[in-house]
Amino acid sequence: MEPKRIYRSRTDCKIAGVCGGIANYLNVDPTLIRLIWVALVLFGGSGLLAYLICALVIPEEPWVDPAQ
Repeated sequence: MEPKRIYRSRTDCKIAGVCGGIANYLNVDPTLIRLIWVALVLFGGSGLLAYLICALVIPEEPWVDPAQ
């Protein structure tokens, strides 16, 4: 069995797909992750920097060929 990996989402993305990818990995609603991230940006201040780092570090979801 292949280990579960985290990817930036190609289909459920608003800016870079970070929240959609994290939500997919944790099996939760992406809106919940987005709300948590906005709270981190507004109240903690480090959320924006963390989002930018995640957008650079987390690889994009691989394409799946529908013909296969």
